[in-house]
Amino acid sequence: MTRPTDHDAYVAAAPEAFRPSLERLRTLLSRALPEADEIVAYDMPGFSIDGTVVASYAAFSKQCGLYVLPGAVAGHAEEIAAAGLRSTKTGITFTPRRPIPDDLVGRLAQASREEAVGAGG
Repeated sequence: MTRPTDHDAYVAAAPEAFRPSLERLRTLLSRALPEADEIVAYDMPGFSIDGTVVASYAAFSKQCGLYVLPGAVAGHAEEIAAAGLRSTKTGITFTPRRPIPDDLVGRLAQASREEAVGAGG
């Protein structure tokens, strides 16, 4: 994939099977973080508030990922596991066949926002 310049370019360049999942994440994150700016950082589309990347997403060869601040993942670890998803300190991976539930995306985004705003001021 070439370096994306914006969210549209990233989604268009992603594997076709993942494009609907990426569009869904973009929509859900936009709704959950209406004050955030759409950015591209670390070659991934994301959402920034006051210069802090609060959420981002990516497509890989076999899965997609949603990335938020560490406290958001830690605070929702049981829900993530109950949904049958894998997580790291800052990311949750999923496939189109087993997506992250919409309401969980919203809660993760809000928790990440609260962590960013709390840390920044």
